[in-house]
Amino acid sequence: MTVDRVLGEAARLGCPLVEVTGGEPLAQPATIELLARLADAGFETLMETNGSMDIAPVDPRVARIVDFKCPSSGQSRHNLWSNVSHLTARDEVKFVLADRADFDFATEAVARHELPARCCVIFQPVAGMLDPARLADWILTEQLGVRLGLQLHKIIWPGKERGV
Repeated sequence: MTVDRVLGEAARLGCPLVEVTGGEPLAQPATIELLARLADAGFETLMETNGSMDIAPVDPRVARIVDFKCPSSGQSRHNLWSNVSHLTARDEVKFVLADRADFDFATEAVARHELPARCCVIFQPVAGMLDPARLADWILTEQLGVRLGLQLHKIIWPGKERGV
């Protein structure tokens, strides 16, 4: 789909907010242009990235949601920690946690990079793997300045992996 077609579809839907996500949007060559043009067109624009690619070229009007990967994902070695220096108060960092080891990893990253001073930080349990109440207890016990998030698509559309 072309940038012009995406812009047209966003306008047709009439929603003032657009989030670009899915896989790794920054791996697509036209994403930087798309994000800037969405912002130019007056859309509140968000981009969710897996944290493995440089977010510096993203238009500053775009809110970046950086999903740094935890060890249970098997992808944590790809985290590009230099992205932290580009974060602003309008951005978010998310950690999706499957177990206590992921929690410890995320807690250490939050402290090392002083993430709550930069932007909103969200700890989200993997649905069906980590009980949200347990994660809430860990967050409260450690007195972390993070938010608890839930994978709402898993709650609203259980069992549906795509198209939500």
